[in-house]
Amino acid sequence: MEPILIGILGIIFLLIIIALGVHIGIALGVTGFLVMAFIMGMNTAIRMATESIYFANSSYALVTLPLFILMGYLGAGGGISKTLYDGLSKWTGKLRGSLGIATVLGCAGFGAVCGSSIVTAAVFAKVSAPEMRRHGYHKKVAYGLCSAAGSIGMLIPPSILAVLYGVLTGLSVGKLLVAGIGPGLLLTLLFSLQIYFTSRFRPDLITQATKEATWRERIAAIPTFWPVIVTAFVIFGGIFSGVFSPTEASAVGTLVIFLLLVVTKRRKSWNMLKDSLKDTASTAAMVFLTMGGACLFSRSLVATDLSEKIVEIILGLHMGNFSLVFLLVVVYLFLGCLMDSISMLTITLPILNPVIVKLGIDPYYFALLVIVSTQVGIITPPFGLSVFTVKGVAEPDVTLEDIFSGAMSYFYIMVASIVILMLFPFLITGLIS
Repeated sequence: MEPILIGILGIIFLLIIIALGVHIGIALGVTGFLVMAFIMGMNTAIRMATESIYFANSSYALVTLPLFILMGYLGAGGGISKTLYDGLSKWTGKLRGSLGIATVLGCAGFGAVCGSSIVTAAVFAKVSAPEMRRHGYHKKVAYGLCSAAGSIGMLIPPSILAVLYGVLTGLSVGKLLVAGIGPGLLLTLLFSLQIYFTSRFRPDLITQATKEATWRERIAAIPTFWPVIVTAFVIFGGIFSGVFSPTEASAVGTLVIFLLLVVTKRRKSWNMLKDSLKDTASTAAMVFLTMGGACLFSRSLVATDLSEKIVEIILGLHMGNFSLVFLLVVVYLFLGCLMDSISMLTITLPILNPVIVKLGIDPYYFALLVIVSTQVGIITPPFGLSVFTVKGVAEPDVTLEDIFSGAMSYFYIMVASIVILMLFPFLITGLIS
């Protein structure tokens, strides 16, 4: 049997077992191993599988993954998100949709200590959504906003997907992290405008009631921002000044967060650390399993020459770079309805990255478009991982239909942000050029 045909059958097999519910890491690894065995024999397949899984998870850059994950869990367990939201709500009190805007700003701020959109969404669904409802927000607006705004946490550094993308493609993780700042701020602005205009023109969804605060209360709220400000200053200041690398920044940032929480929480800090370490180990193990399987699957595609054939086919279409990027973005939006962000990257990048390199498309520009596109998938049915996560912490009267319905208005905002980023690449590349 021809190697290319084996590769095609392997991809079909992969999609089938993923649809049956097999974990993406196991599915990728098993498929890659079987393809290798058919082409090179069992002994070679075993050797290649061992090497692939080892080298995929031994990269120095991967040190950042568990550390960034730990930062997020420490920030959530330490109550940073709640104090940040409470403080921001005092400063946005006079604006229409003030609590919603405070939620968006809170997700952006919390993103500086958390690299996961799912964690960010879950935390603010518990912290801010009940408060929004108490002040007259419709339940689908409150929880839909938390589901969508969590994506900002994946764009503002640190970002788990940026690290994963860098490891899969060989791009600089530091540049990928910094490149996420522009898209993250753009999404923050667009979400805030959406809340403002919804409050102005749809009072049935968001009442005009505001949470007023005196200037004394606003000034008193400023110290609640300092854990995020200090952490962000240490991480970004250290990276931009050259004091330490992005990989070292993840360790320094985690230490800073922990020390800040020890100072503020004291007795509770030990139990919080144990819980955070346990959750981090579980999440990181899932990511590393996926990485090992992805590396083996990628090598199997190379062995079949299928990836090279796909590159030739795409190049043979003679599409302009902009048209091709647009097409690939649409593909990622479609895939977002079927699988999670990590799965999308691990399956597609081994095939698409060579195309991007050969066409001379700026890899960092394309990377952030892909990452933003994958984040749209966390709120789209039927997969909608963020929506299901928020449902798990929502109040009893909130249904999945409510959250999906509320999140869809932000779906259009996220798609609009992708279009803006495509038209104005400097929003991505400006800080790294």
